[in-house]
Amino acid sequence: MITSEGVRAALPHRYPMLLVDRVIELGPDAIRAIKAVTVNEPWYARLGPRATREELAYPDFLLIESWTQAAGLLAKRLAGDGVGGQVMLFGSMSDVGFHRRVLPGDTVEHHARLERAVNDTMIFEGGSRVDGEPVLSVGRVTVAFRPGERPRAVTPDPHPGAVSRTGGR
Repeated sequence: MITSEGVRAALPHRYPMLLVDRVIELGPDAIRAIKAVTVNEPWYARLGPRATREELAYPDFLLIESWTQAAGLLAKRLAGDGVGGQVMLFGSMSDVGFHRRVLPGDTVEHHARLERAVNDTMIFEGGSRVDGEPVLSVGRVTVAFRPGERPRAVTPDPHPGAVSRTGGR
């Protein structure tokens, strides 16, 4: 099991985009992770007190993002120490299906399994359930580790658009 602190340590995401609360099972090639959906999440802030069920439905793209974060936790575990200085990139997805809407109050259980690994690229499959009922199925997602450069601060130009004396910008 990985606690919420462990999830925060393993993934670079932060509020509001850290969408895995904890890992309840981590096997040699599979993971089960939990995301509790609450009405206090920022995507619901614009809704009034009479929001419809459809308006309260958890956005599909966030459900996919949450599932891929769970798969990313498994990918990092499988890659081990070999990912130092590298970034994890998600590539293509195929055979993705949505089976029912997720609503505030639901606890989503993500299941991801390694299908195949070749060098620094992994392919996962799986899905998500709420109370044992399928809400998402994922046929394939590609994850690759690539060299990452240390992010550097960009100093804003104090005079944007100004032309220098030499005629250049």
